[in-house]
Amino acid sequence: MTATALPHVFDATTERFQEEVLQKSLQTPVLVDFWADWCQPCKVLGPILEKLAGEYNGAFELAKVDVEAEQQLGAAFQIRSIPTVFLIKGGQLVDGFAEALPESAVREFLKHHGIEPGEAPADAEPAEAAPVDPHAEVVRLRREVAEQPDKPELQLDLALALLATGAAQESEQLLDSLPANLATDDRSLRARARLGFLAVTRDAPPLETLEAALAAQPDDLQARYLLGARLIAAGRDQAGLDQFIELLRRDRSYQEGLPRKALIDAFRVVEDADLVGQYRRKMASLLF
Repeated sequence: MTATALPHVFDATTERFQEEVLQKSLQTPVLVDFWADWCQPCKVLGPILEKLAGEYNGAFELAKVDVEAEQQLGAAFQIRSIPTVFLIKGGQLVDGFAEALPESAVREFLKHHGIEPGEAPADAEPAEAAPVDPHAEVVRLRREVAEQPDKPELQLDLALALLATGAAQESEQLLDSLPANLATDDRSLRARARLGFLAVTRDAPPLETLEAALAAQPDDLQARYLLGARLIAAGRDQAGLDQFIELLRRDRSYQEGLPRKALIDAFRVVEDADLVGQYRRKMASLLF
């Protein structure tokens, strides 16, 4: 993975970091991508960042830091895992994330910080399709899958429609059968995250029981996690995110990093981009 010959992308070094990143950020925002050649998630996120740097036509610069070659920079930024991405504006670190986000989430991250593509699209976006009855959609898609079994994208559509009707087991079976390119699709990841919360809450105590347990013992981390999962599954997104943030604040290492994982999964499920952006910043402030 190299930054050479790519527009608005460059390899950052310890010696020139002040000039090429901090000074440059006084005029143009700079995303700093900490990566390594052995890191598989880096190989997913890196091309997305590089593509967007070119597409945004100079609205931001992408500085790539190989943590193996630039260990001083990694230590200076207290990099604990990769990929880790920081946004630097006006010479200051303002936000960041430590995961291989899908392209849509990276775009939302940039948008939140006022970074838009250098050229607006010529055509207006098409109007959003009217909502459909998920049960009717299941019937329609079953027919299409039977008629076109060689189109796995129809199987993904069917899995999502089944999940909307509560048929989690069949939905999961279809997701398991998808080829690799669709298994990493944004919609597949969102469906997997929702299935995860449904599985967690299947045998969990009721909301009222979990709330009473926390009122009696605020350090009951398992009850807090289950309460957050139940709230997310019930569509009470902000309340659920509050529980996961508090879980992260109390013990980030609980069950091998479960608080951070729960937040990332919740970010994939919650559709309110502004709310997700708000809680991504809260997570970043606790982690970094």
